[in-house]
Amino acid sequence: MVMEIREVGDGNAKKEICDTVLHRLSEWFGIEESIAEYVSQVEEMPFYGVYDGERPVGFLAVKIHNAFTAEVCVMGILKEYHRMGIGSELMERAEGYCQQKGLVYLTVKTLDGSVDFEPYERTRRFYEKMGFIPLEVFPLLWDEANPCLFLAKHLACSQENRG
Repeated sequence: MVMEIREVGDGNAKKEICDTVLHRLSEWFGIEESIAEYVSQVEEMPFYGVYDGERPVGFLAVKIHNAFTAEVCVMGILKEYHRMGIGSELMERAEGYCQQKGLVYLTVKTLDGSVDFEPYERTRRFYEKMGFIPLEVFPLLWDEANPCLFLAKHLACSQENRG
């Protein structure tokens, strides 16, 4: 099985990939309104798709907040492709993009560990393995049942990219 990560420029393709993948990840993305919001947001974002042949099996979308910070806005990989290093490769591509742009921090939001839910325990371990550190919990950002853990990673970028 040969996986390929491609930067996707076409807004409709981004939306279609996001919609297809998130609808197959109901343990993580079970709220239809949230999926619809992600699908509408990714159209204008830097976006990397993971392909098994021509079949999209995962993606990562980067939201640029300002001259210093970007966020992993949404990321998903079909379950049958988990534990194959794809998430790490996607994250490396996103970090490389951010470093080229001279960004200093990459952030991500996920469900806090105060909610005992195994799929998100794996998600938090993944981000920690990728070098993200927890900064703060926002108990009401999403809603009371879904406290938001805010994590960040300092990116090594050269001063000439900060221009």
